[in-house]
Amino acid sequence: MNAVNLADAKAHLSELVDRVEAGDAIDITRRGKPVARLTAVAKPRKPIDAALLEALTATMPAQSESATDLVRSMRDGDRY
Repeated sequence: MNAVNLADAKAHLSELVDRVEAGDAIDITRRGKPVARLTAVAKPRKPIDAALLEALTATMPAQSESATDLVRSMRDGDRY
């Protein structure tokens, strides 16, 4: 995380916003103490199309063993 003093933040706000969009988080300081943080806004989640999901799962073959047995075999196989 980067720290920028308030005067520099005012002078270079557009550049700081570009950096935040790219994934950085920036602390703004006043007299050496952090007073604010610039972070990106969370993007809205894409809604799930239930019909498409149902069509996809309908094409998948059924599993021969239960999920419990599958997880146990994976866990026990990786143990040693």
